[in-house]
Amino acid sequence: MTVQWSAADAARSLRAPGDADDKYSRGVVGIRTGSDLYPGAAVLGVEAAWRTGVGMVRYLGARRAEDLVLARRPETVTAPGRVQAWVLGSGTDAASRTAAQTDELRRILRGTQPVVVDAGALDLAPGASAPRIVTPHAREHDALRARLGLDPAPADADLAVRAAAAAETAAALGCVVLLKGAVTLVADPDATVRQVVAGTGWLATAGTGDVLAGTIGAVLSGVAAGAESAGTDTSDAALLADAAATGAWLHGFAARAAVAAHSGGPITALDVAEQLPYAVAAAIAQGAPQRAP
Repeated sequence: MTVQWSAADAARSLRAPGDADDKYSRGVVGIRTGSDLYPGAAVLGVEAAWRTGVGMVRYLGARRAEDLVLARRPETVTAPGRVQAWVLGSGTDAASRTAAQTDELRRILRGTQPVVVDAGALDLAPGASAPRIVTPHAREHDALRARLGLDPAPADADLAVRAAAAAETAAALGCVVLLKGAVTLVADPDATVRQVVAGTGWLATAGTGDVLAGTIGAVLSGVAAGAESAGTDTSDAALLADAAATGAWLHGFAARAAVAAHSGGPITALDVAEQLPYAVAAAIAQGAPQRAP
């Protein structure tokens, strides 16, 4: 089954904070991204998480990236501590990862907090036990499928074939698969595919995937905080898939808003991140609950 994701759908994964909220009830996202070679990925993901409305961002990554993150967003916490959802892998390369870094990623992927797995951490997704959202683009998706013993999707695959491949990968991994593209597809292991249309080709630029990962991580931490408060399960694949699709919807809305702000001209990844508050407000206006469930 394929469903088109809308603002009203996105509203179900979001809520405006109330008088009783604190930073923990709004969600704490842990971000372990970026590297000395690609520190900007950390800056973009952290910026996106803050702009999406998370209660706290806890960044734990490369020192060069940490310095740049703090220069841009000094409210970011860089000490270990409580986390309700994770974002891993953006701006990293599995080929240059140290054994200690691999061990730390595996520890998180064996945990109970939900995890957004991107880019340089995708090779560790098979066999992990944490609730996961993997976020490959087409080439990364083929590499992931190869690890699972599945055939690559045809290079000229139409939307139906891409959706079927994403659903097959989700079933094989036992987690949510977000397959990036002009039409982003979010598949859960039960073969429900949520479809999100970006609506602008200007989004095809470096760093926007890092913004997407941070956006999803922020939404996911808020969902996890609400579930924690209610004593409900955060490992439900449908719940995670809804959060992933909501992050993709916010990302697309923010991109279109950034293009409009630049008179229809080109945008950068940071432009997208800076429009995320307006995307969140637009979704909440469609009926997001005002209290945690």
